[in-house]
Amino acid sequence: MTDSAAGKTSLSSQTVFDEWPSDLRALFDGTLTGAPSGFTASLSAVDDSGRIRTALLSAGELLAPDARTLCFALWPSSRTARAIASGASAKLAFVFDEAFHQVQIDARRVALDDVPLACFVGTIESGEIQRVPYARLTGGITFELTDTEQVLARWREQLDWLKQAASAAA
Repeated sequence: MTDSAAGKTSLSSQTVFDEWPSDLRALFDGTLTGAPSGFTASLSAVDDSGRIRTALLSAGELLAPDARTLCFALWPSSRTARAIASGASAKLAFVFDEAFHQVQIDARRVALDDVPLACFVGTIESGEIQRVPYARLTGGITFELTDTEQVLARWREQLDWLKQAASAAA
């Protein structure tokens, strides 16, 4: 890539989007098959006192029901959930396909009966994918499950709730 203003070769590339690219849509499609083992995304928002609040989310807590939407589930008492519920914009950041991704999201909480989590439905404001030719990102924050079957069952239930939230918000 060439920086036309300076006439120099750039050491990075950036792709900007306002709709999920197909590989990212597959990552968050609710099937749990597109996410690499241990995939973790960082969701951040600034609270009323100006502090950054962060929640770490798995593929079982993220759903992209269409090209411009992201649904996510948080513990209702978490500081991140409270910040987003009070109107703060959210930023989702993660490593995938050897690149750093960050997505600005305008989200609102969707109340669902008998669901113990705070479910949010958001619209992509902007997203970017950043790569450099001299290095590959091989991972970000990752985790290892201690009881895989129990966690996968819970994630499937959470994804069902997020599908309900997406339908309720439509």
